[in-house]
Amino acid sequence: MSEPALVALRGVSFAYEDGPAVLSDLDFAVREGRALALLGRNGSGKTTLMRLLSGGLRPRSGELVVEGRAVRYDRKGLTRLRTAVQLVVQDPDDQLFAASVAQDISFGPLNLGLPDIQVRARVAEALAALDITALADRPTHLLSYGQRKRTAIAGAVAMRPRVLILDEPTAGLDPDGQERLLATLDGLREGGTTVVMATHDVDLALRWADDVALLTPSGVHTGPAAPTLARTDLLHQAGLRLPWGIAAAEVLRAQGLLADTVPGPRTPAELAALSLPHNTPRIPADG
Repeated sequence: MSEPALVALRGVSFAYEDGPAVLSDLDFAVREGRALALLGRNGSGKTTLMRLLSGGLRPRSGELVVEGRAVRYDRKGLTRLRTAVQLVVQDPDDQLFAASVAQDISFGPLNLGLPDIQVRARVAEALAALDITALADRPTHLLSYGQRKRTAIAGAVAMRPRVLILDEPTAGLDPDGQERLLATLDGLREGGTTVVMATHDVDLALRWADDVALLTPSGVHTGPAAPTLARTDLLHQAGLRLPWGIAAAEVLRAQGLLADTVPGPRTPAELAALSLPHNTPRIPADG
């Protein structure tokens, strides 16, 4: 039985003013508990799709459904939507505006009209979740890029959304920063938050996501990460390459070193852990 849809677009079409349709008659669902990666070339509609899911854009036709109820685009309806779905944009400087980290994170809960004690609790919870408690009183303009990214995400987490949507969250981070952020996202998922990530990184999508959505000129193609990212026809349409793990598995299977029933590696550690035949050629230490 498939997981229920927390958020769904039903028959949605959208076009910017005086422009061609970006999305046409789209059915799309974010399933509860599934890590979903959105992939596609620049201009494919990823940002539009994320903004439609979060209520930042209104469909020309069709409807946005959250937890089984169609969204109404009045104040009450949008408030309900934003307690369920939060979008964090790619550039944290487009999202941060308050004088300090704690003040910025408190903005959303304060707008919900929560009592001060609940706001403080949510801010403390979000600071801890993003591992930035020590930065609570730091002026936002003195933060590093990675710290600003974490603060922007913490502001969304403080709203306690069911679905957290992130636009290129690892972009601009060094490898250590990327690993720390992915560990944070894993912690949020374990706490019950469904995470959607837009990325150009097919290797990251294979490693992290349960499902992927490939945005192509022929439509949006959604499915389990590994088999969908092995579709070279869809990857070509989306302007993407084959993930290295799937490419490595194809080479190993062609050489008779990996059975068709054994899933390919998603990470270097999984590649190293594969049980290959004892006669597998060894790569000399000097390469």
